[in-house]
Amino acid sequence: MAGLAAIIFAVTYAGIALGGVPGLAIDRTGIALLGAIAMVATGAMLPQEAARAIDFPTILLLYSLMVVAAQLKLGGFYSRAAVRINRYIKRPAVFLGALMLVSAVFSALLANDIVCLAFTPVLCGSLMDAGLEPVPFLLGLACASNLGSAATIIGNPQNMLIGQVARLGFGKFLLWCAPPSALSLATCYGVILFLYRGKWQGENKNRKTTPSGQAEEKQAALSPDKNGWPPYDRHQTRKGLLITAALIAMFFTPVPRELSAIIAAGVLLASRKIPTRSLLGLVDWHLITLFCSLFIVVGGMVKYGMPGHVVAWLGAHGMDINHPYALSAIAVVLSNIVSNVPAVMLLLKHMDLRVTKNLYVLALSSTYAGNLFIVGSIANLIIVEQARTYGVRIGFREHARVGVPVTLLSMLIAFAWIAMAW
Repeated sequence: MAGLAAIIFAVTYAGIALGGVPGLAIDRTGIALLGAIAMVATGAMLPQEAARAIDFPTILLLYSLMVVAAQLKLGGFYSRAAVRINRYIKRPAVFLGALMLVSAVFSALLANDIVCLAFTPVLCGSLMDAGLEPVPFLLGLACASNLGSAATIIGNPQNMLIGQVARLGFGKFLLWCAPPSALSLATCYGVILFLYRGKWQGENKNRKTTPSGQAEEKQAALSPDKNGWPPYDRHQTRKGLLITAALIAMFFTPVPRELSAIIAAGVLLASRKIPTRSLLGLVDWHLITLFCSLFIVVGGMVKYGMPGHVVAWLGAHGMDINHPYALSAIAVVLSNIVSNVPAVMLLLKHMDLRVTKNLYVLALSSTYAGNLFIVGSIANLIIVEQARTYGVRIGFREHARVGVPVTLLSMLIAFAWIAMAW
């Protein structure tokens, strides 16, 4: 059975790396789910073993935070914030800085994927209305959301996983990961300014492209509800922000994070105006399915002890997974092959969880790696796909032109921080 489990694992991760299967309309989540099904259907794992392989506290935390994010979306908070930044749009450099700062902070406290979903349509319309080239600003949004999310345990799915598995403290995680992330954000801003100096103006100054792909005359302002986003609701936004603030405060207490989060979600579900179906309809069941499936696929490998042999082989060739610099290099490479969540899930199974600083290193390096190429993070893909509906194309080379130097500089900052803080 060990050989069978190894084959299923290899085929699953190869499919995840490719992003699909030729001839089939299946994505990374579908591939991971098929891998999990194969583990159980072939007898490589018993159903009860598969159930035990899933880290339910992590799933519960992820689910609960999605409900909180849904409340803020339905309250119009994200689109309101994006529109407010538009006051600086006549000064492109200032606008870029404000956009990157706000998106980084929101990503650290909420979820970077949701921030990208909210900001991209508003940005595309506003920038094209103003006659500006959207690409540098969208790349700034992508990089900033990734860098900002690295600062906290709840900033992105891989950090949630690391924090839950190792039971890391919210405050200590923030103190260790926020400084290099803030410095990397400033560096990223400088890189984009340098690469796009004098190139802010777009080709079509008086026309824009709607989500349907039809051009229309320039309008004075962009209304978020034209892009399918709810109008701003002060009461619902305040309610969401109050619950978010209380939840973050609870994260500094000994109360388990998943318990605090599900209580917050429960309070929001008990609403007089927002239907339960509306809130739960915004939960990313796709991502939750991916997590559960990967837990099972990786669990099948761990059951037979095979990853331990790989770690031993790496150690024999000078790549000790528990050495911070080696861990960083492995995390960056693996994250850009199979994406950061599967990479983290695999690496956590073989790390010494008692070395807390290595867990911080893994969080930083796997998240920073998301900026290297388009496929490195889901946030990148969200922006690229949404921008395409507005006629804005961001190719692999254009992204890499910013992503490669930003990632290299971010990793240098991380290495310097490791040397200072170790």
